Amino acid sequence: MINKIRMAELTSEEARQALTAEAVVLLPMGSLEDQGIHAPMGDYLAADLMAVEIAKAARAEGVATFVAPVIPFGGRDYFDSSHGGISISHATLCGILDDMFACLNRHGIRKVMIVNGHGGNVPAITEVTLRWRQKAGLFVPSMYLWQVAYGELPGLIGPEQAAKSSGHGGDPLTSVGLHFYPDLLRPDLIRPAPEGAEIKGLAISGFNTVTVDGARIQVPIEALEATETGAFGCDPTLCSAETGDRLVARLAAIGATLVRDHVAPGLHD
Repeated sequence: MINKIRMAELTSEEARQALTAEAVVLLPMGSLEDQGIHAPMGDYLAADLMAVEIAKAARAEGVATFVAPVIPFGGRDYFDSSHGGISISHATLCGILDDMFACLNRHGIRKVMIVNGHGGNVPAITEVTLRWRQKAGLFVPSMYLWQVAYGELPGLIGPEQAAKSSGHGGDPLTSVGLHFYPDLLRPDLIRPAPEGAEIKGLAISGFNTVTVDGARIQVPIEALEATETGAFGCDPTLCSAETGDRLVARLAAIGATLVRDHVAPGLHD
């Protein structure tokens, strides 16, 4: 098996030899938005590195796994208020995914898995993967990293701490960042998320919700109106590189199992 993992590093001859019908390709996706005033905006950095970790773990199981170039811009949502952030429309993101699937499918590369790091990408992923299943029998699973991580955190650090540290701008991404690229974070800026934000006399309960008589109601607000620090509903001071180490190992194991037992054998209709 060739040592190179990233598709971009393959020569054209290496690609012809390595990217066969048996190869698995991981497609990392993320965003460029406010991840908390202490953290780098590009969560696609973590998604890309996480895809490499999954590929390494899958290769250790004997599966030829490669990582496609990351899609760095996320689907547009309430994080458009992030200063310096760049997002793209749902239609544009669908178009990018469509074109990538078409190119891979043309060359017989049909064992594909998405490694996603942004909630705003989910609608486009759902639309495009369903379309390709219907028209070409392509069955592409998507591992939404942080959604999986939220479910794993209580078992890794305990339910009580997980409840306090989990949230946008906190766990899992801040701890994962402390594992992958600690030099890019600003520990001096880490502080608990602000509370008590309101809009039009209503208590803000999420990045696109308010609370009315105990019920959460969706409203057209932006992230900056919910929190001035990018963190919401969590205490990022509880995040740590140790938690990040454990999360990365667990996510890599889950991803490699999915690749080995399901993607590599073929999931086509």
